[in-house]
This record gives sequence, structure tokens and C-alpha cells, in this order.
Amino acid sequence: MAEFIPDEGGSGCVWVVDSEQKGRLYLCGTIHILREQDYPLAPGYEAAYMFSEKLVLELPPGEGSNPELAKKMAQLGMFSADTSLDANISAEAWKAVQAWATRRGLEASSMNRFRPWFVSILMTTKEYAVLGATPDLGVDKHFGDRAKADGKPGEGLETPDFQLQMFSALTNRQQQELLDQTLAELSTVANEYEKMIEAWKQGDLAALHALLFREAEKHPDLMNLFLNARNLVWIDKLDAMLRRGDKVMVLVGAAHLTGDSGLIELLKKRGHRVRHYREVQDF
Repeated sequence: MAEFIPDEGGSGCVWVVDSEQKGRLYLCGTIHILREQDYPLAPGYEAAYMFSEKLVLELPPGEGSNPELAKKMAQLGMFSADTSLDANISAEAWKAVQAWATRRGLEASSMNRFRPWFVSILMTTKEYAVLGATPDLGVDKHFGDRAKADGKPGEGLETPDFQLQMFSALTNRQQQELLDQTLAELSTVANEYEKMIEAWKQGDLAALHALLFREAEKHPDLMNLFLNARNLVWIDKLDAMLRRGDKVMVLVGAAHLTGDSGLIELLKKRGHRVRHYREVQDF
């Protein structure tokens, strides 16, 4: 029996989920893009890794950083030669994209080749990179690499093809909404990122929800597509693991844990016991 005391990593966004069948999930909220100074992680992450028999990520370990996935996504995100970004979004949005590109020292014309959803990803990734945050430092990558080196089994809740199809299925209106949401968030990225990291480190779900969904809640169909619908698929898989008696470390974006439609509430509704790792003595 071990007791883990929070250190400079904060209290942590780690929950322990137990079933009557003696299954246990170490449900860990992640940030996919981090900076070096955001480490070390809270002790709960290390404990979850140590006491789990398997690692479960959104995508199978290694797939999120697979160059082939990035290549396929870029190809899918590119318009055919007969159209362009400026012809498929509002004049106001195109003007904002041009202004952002100029501010970041990029040629606006290079953005004009891509679909709105892909431009949203490019802009967000660039803004985080300016802050020193990269996917290579994300929590998922950190533990995925470690599991590979240790020979710990791993699997994904989704496939790369599913995620590609999710973007390719976006309607023109949804793509415009996603771009509008991204543009609205750009001016506050630096400040909001610091607040998000602090809330994540402390496992403050209420603060995380408020920060992550301030703009997203204005676009409920996108929230349903990227968050709620995926949670409903994942909950069946997680529930099955618990009922089999599995001992699993589950790493998903922290946004998937918060709110009434988040995984924590969904797991409680399935009858499982959910506690923050600070409340657990028999880790």
C-alpha cells in the first residue's frame, strides 16, 4: 500500500475508477501539447503507470506522431485545384486569416490551399509552438514512448482512419464554425494556456471546463461531434475493461473528463466508483 503526496507537479488530473469486478482504470486527463517547464507531472501519473497492466490512449501508441498520419491529414485538408479557402469562408474570416498569417511571418497565399478545418489546426499548432509547446512533449507521447521502451501493452480507443473521417465529414458550415471558433480564441491563447495548465495540474475540472468550452459551447454541434459522441463510444469500451477486471492506465484529453457528458460522470452512471487519486490509499 502506498500513499502519494502531490509535489511541484500539482495535485494532478488523475482519477481512479473501480468496478465490482475488481477492475480499475487510472483515468488520466492529458494535455496533448506541452512545454518543458510543464514537467514534472503530478505523482498520480507515475503511480498510474506503475500499477497498470496496459496503456490505453485515444490513438494506439505511436500513431499520433506517425508521419504517415500527418501526411494523410495534410492531403485530406487540401482543396482541389479549382477552389480555395477564400472562396469557401466568409470575407471577414479570410481577412482575419490573412492578418494572422502576416503577424506570424507567413504568406497568406500558402493558407489559401487548405480547407478551413485544416487551417484551424495549423493556426492552433503555430500559436502553441510560439509558446514553446509541442506535441512531442505531450503527456500521451511521453507515456506512449515509455510503454514502448518498457514493453508495456498499449491500444487505442480510436483508429487514425476514424479521426481522419471525422474531419473529412465536416460540412462547410461546420468548418466555418470551427475556423470562427479558432479565430476567436487566438487573441487569448497565451493567457488562457497558462490558466489551463494550472487548472489541469490541480485537477480542477470546473475551471478546466470553463476555460476549454468558453468558445466551444457557442457551437454545440461541433462539441457533440468532437467530444460528446466520442465519449459515448469510449464509455462502452472503458466499461467493458472494468467489468473484465482489467487494470488500465487511460490517457485522454482533459476536456473529455469534464461536465455532465464527460467520462467521469458517465462512469459514475454506469455504477463505478470514481475518486481523485489523492483520496485513494490502495493505489
